[in-house]
Amino acid sequence: MNDTASTPHEILVVGAGMVAHRFVESLLSRADADVRVTVIGDEGRGPYDRVGLTSFFAGASPDDLELDRSVFRDARVRLLSNDRVLRIDRAGRAVRTRSRRKYEYDTLVLATGSYAARVAVDGADLPGCFVYRTLDDVQSLRDFVTARSRQLGRPLRGAVIGGGLLGLEAAGALQGLDVDTTVVQYSDRLMSAQLDQAGGGMLKRLLEARGITVRTQARTTRLDPDESGAVTALEFQDGSFQRADVVVFTVGVRPRDELARNAELDVHPRGGVLIDERCSTSDPHILAIGEVANFDDRCVGLVAPGYAMAEVAATRLLGGEASFPGYDESAKLKLSGVDVASFGDALARTPDALDVVYADPVAGVYKKLVLSDDAQTLLGGILVGDASAYGSLRPLVGAKLGADPSAYLLPEGGNEAPGGELPDEAVVCSCSNVSAGRIRQAVHEEGCRDAAAVKGCTKAGATCGSCVLMVKKVVGQELTKLGQTVSNALCEHFDMSRRQLFDAVRVAELSTFSSIVERFGRGRGCDICKPAIASILSGLVGAHVLDGENATLQDTNDHVMANMQKDGTYSVVPRMPGGEVTPDGLLAIGQIAKDFALYTKITGGQRIDMFGARLEQLPLIWERLVDAGFESGHAYGKSLRTVKSCVGSTWCRYGVLDAVGMAVKLELRYRGLRAPHKLKLGVSGCARECAEARGKDVGVIATENGWNMYVGGNGGFTPRHAQLLASDLDDDGLIRAIDRFFMYYIRTADRLQRTAPWCEDLEGGLDGLRAVIFDDSLGICDDLDAAMSIHVERYEDEWAATLRDPQKLERFRSFVNAADTPDPSLGYVAERGQVRPATAEERRSGAILIAGTALEVRR
Repeated sequence: MNDTASTPHEILVVGAGMVAHRFVESLLSRADADVRVTVIGDEGRGPYDRVGLTSFFAGASPDDLELDRSVFRDARVRLLSNDRVLRIDRAGRAVRTRSRRKYEYDTLVLATGSYAARVAVDGADLPGCFVYRTLDDVQSLRDFVTARSRQLGRPLRGAVIGGGLLGLEAAGALQGLDVDTTVVQYSDRLMSAQLDQAGGGMLKRLLEARGITVRTQARTTRLDPDESGAVTALEFQDGSFQRADVVVFTVGVRPRDELARNAELDVHPRGGVLIDERCSTSDPHILAIGEVANFDDRCVGLVAPGYAMAEVAATRLLGGEASFPGYDESAKLKLSGVDVASFGDALARTPDALDVVYADPVAGVYKKLVLSDDAQTLLGGILVGDASAYGSLRPLVGAKLGADPSAYLLPEGGNEAPGGELPDEAVVCSCSNVSAGRIRQAVHEEGCRDAAAVKGCTKAGATCGSCVLMVKKVVGQELTKLGQTVSNALCEHFDMSRRQLFDAVRVAELSTFSSIVERFGRGRGCDICKPAIASILSGLVGAHVLDGENATLQDTNDHVMANMQKDGTYSVVPRMPGGEVTPDGLLAIGQIAKDFALYTKITGGQRIDMFGARLEQLPLIWERLVDAGFESGHAYGKSLRTVKSCVGSTWCRYGVLDAVGMAVKLELRYRGLRAPHKLKLGVSGCARECAEARGKDVGVIATENGWNMYVGGNGGFTPRHAQLLASDLDDDGLIRAIDRFFMYYIRTADRLQRTAPWCEDLEGGLDGLRAVIFDDSLGICDDLDAAMSIHVERYEDEWAATLRDPQKLERFRSFVNAADTPDPSLGYVAERGQVRPATAEERRSGAILIAGTALEVRR
């Protein structure tokens, strides 16, 4: 292909999207020459954040989504909206528009993007069918749902056809509009371009826990209208059908290359204007960037490659040298409560590549790193359920890890991922192609002192936001070198730490996320600040986890008040205070487990865990448990879990105090107490320590003179023994001390910080903590006591409260159109008198048990 001349006098950009905006922004930031740029867009508005389109349903206005307009206030630039280029006159170097105007150019830049495709079936254009591409699309979708729901007098049933990144965001948007949503995916797994089979399966379970139904290997063949002509159902290739009042197509995009075709530029047979690594087309005066450009026989519908092309084109037009390095297809799902990311060679297509996998079905986490054949170089990875490491791992693709790969995959609270600094050449922000070295330059040479300043200076984190944590880390490391204070902001939306935000919310007496972000933050929140604020509001307001806005803030398990397991079913753990249970209680649990065919196991916290409950069965199981005198054990939340005890003086010949009685009293007092991390207690009746109290957040050990209180013990990957805080306490003194310890921790700990590191970080250490709790050195003990009293007084069992609320019960359905139908994908085998999930090999054998209260053999 031909080269383009040095900086032209007149540059014409066709298309006014994100990539066009980045091109102009990059061009002007470096241009000293007399450059004039004309941008023509066919939408009736300026460039906006198409990546953040889903935030429209969370309250963002079109103005909120608008990109920086200062670019178009530059005297060298003019933006022409609501006009469309209809023809390119290559010989005359001019274009003609819909408004019959003619614009000449020295260099033409095609940034026309792509359009959303629909499934080519009958009914795809019925009223109620939408694509998900522009602001007009989402506004029309919202207006239709509102009007149609009012017309039908009920919440709508919706279907999203296409289970990729955009489809899952659309499903979340529909659910936010109170639409019962099903994702219909043609392939065998969700996000099939980014995830392997195991990752796709875990994502399916996370979505179903959120209340979104998933149907894979389903090909839509027809959409049917009702008597009004609007869509009412989908038909599938296997002959089945599904009711749907609204349908969103997210089956991919097609490059808008018709201008190039009509101008006889070289176009790929499958679509897209052919470019070389310099973004040149077959015409030396025409460049193409973004989704309309075809490089290496591919067009990719991601913004990051488009931004990279924009930078290359701008550099070349200024007389510099630059080349497009190829597509970075790293991706992170933006759906609250569902954490998914994929980067590099995620599907291990590199010959002889090795996989390192960590899976925790109980927590709903699947992580995989793809390594070179010598296990040294990172090639790619998949993160499902916990993508917190995405920002630190993605920049390392192509580099040697320099440590045991498993250290990067262990859950939070486990071993620290290897430290050290990223090399200067490591790309931290793939959307804007910003390296670690560029961020360091912004700190040392351009005076940036936090991530927000770096974003403004370099654009790192300005698009999808997935790199913000890594940007903060690099900035923090550089500020530390300069001897300056490092920001402890909760996330990019809140400059305050969790502790500061807790105090601010308490003083301002705010009760909703929207009011908090409006008063103290900015933007629309993220998966960091939303659960953190949910925890804060739980402590300060005490509303049910599914009330109002609270329901959109919760983590996966809190959405359904149960723990998701590897096969997409749930475990149910009723509270047994102090590990004490009556024979009648045992019989009731046994009968419930038998009736629902649940696997039962005694937990390490002296409770009975029942596995294999389907979503629609949860309220039925809770009702039976509540009737038998049980309540939620909060095994799913960052809250009090258990108070483990030995039998103490009531039975044991060595016991000196009533350990069970104290454990029951403590568990009933602190049940439902939400905290930055889970809380566990242990009470031992003598120094023999049968309750393993020193491995708990609070350990209580009886002595001849009273109770000894230990704090800061944790199990897990980094076990820590609790340290002695106080000795010889009486019952009231012990409870008062624990009250203050917990409330002080809840108010001052960082997000997801356990009590062990919190105790270590406290100013003055344990001595300082003693002064706060026993000497009231901060003058806050009355406040801590009052806060705990409020918690105790307003406690309500979440299961019982849900059973009384028909609207909350609507969430517990596996299939919208068949609420009592079990998921046919569930399969089990018998083992030691119970059932467990079948392995893949056992499923292939054909002889497995299928889901249902009366289990049958499928052959």
